[in-house]
Amino acid sequence: MFDGKFRAPIDKAVRPIGRVLRRTGLSPDHLTILGILVAIGAAVAIGAGQLLLGFGLVILAALPDLLDGALAKASNQVSQRGAFFDSVIDRVTDAVIFAGVAYYYADGHGHDPRLAMVPFGIMAFSSVISYERAKAESLGLEAKGGLMERAERIILLLIGLLIPPILLIVLWTMLALTAVTAVQRFIKVWKQAGVTPRTAAKMEVRALRRATRRKAYTERVPTRVPRRRPNP
Repeated sequence: MFDGKFRAPIDKAVRPIGRVLRRTGLSPDHLTILGILVAIGAAVAIGAGQLLLGFGLVILAALPDLLDGALAKASNQVSQRGAFFDSVIDRVTDAVIFAGVAYYYADGHGHDPRLAMVPFGIMAFSSVISYERAKAESLGLEAKGGLMERAERIILLLIGLLIPPILLIVLWTMLALTAVTAVQRFIKVWKQAGVTPRTAAKMEVRALRRATRRKAYTERVPTRVPRRRPNP
């Protein structure tokens, strides 16, 4: 949701930073790797019960992910390989951070180790969401959107880490909304896939024929020329 609405303004805002980073000699892949390393540190801090430290490290881990695209555009290094690498590392980063949250509860910080299943549930539904989009795009369909995409998950997690007493409430809310998003995307793709390529092609041909007939009718010229009467 946020990604679709705010992606363009954010990209525009970080564009000058990308030009500055280009002068450092760093590549977008360097930033991506730096992000996963900081995310591992965030997971360790959260698992150890240092939630405020984890809060700061999660923010730092998100910055490279925000800036690697700007650097790629500024240095003319945009490529399919880079996009693939960045997308995979994003999934790994999410898994590492939520694994840290799961360990936090498994270690007894939430008084019930079974609460560790909540962040695991979030990651399970998140994987379904990512797969739905990937599979839909491979079929030529579109599956973006939903109430709880990656940006929303990170924002809610940051709120929970900043205010530890509501962390569990935030996680349950995130789990419910992530499940709803998975259902939303499934319905969206299901409706698009209901129109098979053959049916869609037939509909397009019929529409083209109707448009051609209408144009021919409106632009038709008389086919019979009136005869002149002979002069008396």
